[in-house]
Amino acid sequence: MKIKLLLLCVITSLLNCRQSELTNIKLSGLVFGTSYAIIYHGDRTYEKEFDSLFYVINRSMSTYIRNSDISKWNRNEPVTLDQHFLEVFEVSKTIYENTDGMFDPTIGAVVNAWDFGPEGEIVKLDSLKIDSLLMSVGLDKLDRVGTNIEKSYADTYLDFNAIAKGYAVDVIANFLDSNQIQDYLIEIGGELQSRGINQKSLKPWAVGIDWPNFDGSQSVLKAINLMDEAMATSGTYRKFKIDENGNRYAHIIDASTGYPSKTKILSVSVIAENCMVADAYATAFQAMGIDRVKDFLIFRPGIKVFFIFENQKKQLETLSLNGFPE
Repeated sequence: MKIKLLLLCVITSLLNCRQSELTNIKLSGLVFGTSYAIIYHGDRTYEKEFDSLFYVINRSMSTYIRNSDISKWNRNEPVTLDQHFLEVFEVSKTIYENTDGMFDPTIGAVVNAWDFGPEGEIVKLDSLKIDSLLMSVGLDKLDRVGTNIEKSYADTYLDFNAIAKGYAVDVIANFLDSNQIQDYLIEIGGELQSRGINQKSLKPWAVGIDWPNFDGSQSVLKAINLMDEAMATSGTYRKFKIDENGNRYAHIIDASTGYPSKTKILSVSVIAENCMVADAYATAFQAMGIDRVKDFLIFRPGIKVFFIFENQKKQLETLSLNGFPE
């Protein structure tokens, strides 16, 4: 009996010691041309593991790296596509179909032509050049055959920029889950995933939604609690063009026309099942417009949306849909 009691005391002591070693660990840095911050409650740092995961994702899907898988694929060079690439492709195709083509990663060549992408713009871009580029646009023109993705047009150019950051957040989240980390907040370039609570404050993770400031400054419009959810935001107020008539055009290209979206939407935040899905829908909803999004959400109660837009009086308004937290 004494031996059992002694053993129980030792186990309890070890558990208490283990608990006392846990603390909120924060890692931050630069990746994918933006910043990241990861806070988790644990007893060891995973900085090397995170760097390795970022490296693999970059080598797979960065159009800014000449020898990445996606860059080779875009140049029609032989390449073995990894599971990261194939998973993002499959989810992209689903969202492409759900949004009637408003989310389309094959719009990359047109994005470049308008000087919003990693490659050079087309000088004196006109309707004929745009129509020519649109011939190779359309995710429905691509077919997955095993671990390969075949294209009908040699000029088809894939760009996963509108979904890859969200996917990277999910990869980090899956890694932390596999290591039994129960409380964390991941942010990469404004895309977020939370789990559990902030153990330092013993409260839910609080995240901010920025006010759209055209001067590049940052201020928070409101803070919300993100509980075991992912959120992504797409904003047009930092990356846009203004024509000779003062019209503002977003960096979001309408795949049906090949032209930048003329929009009054300044920001759209989406809460969804995972960050990859939220990231893609945030981009699609910019191009779809508020009325179409309202109809779209009727049969998708799990997707929550928050718009910041400019009304007819050029005043800023907000709109919450599907129970987006206030």
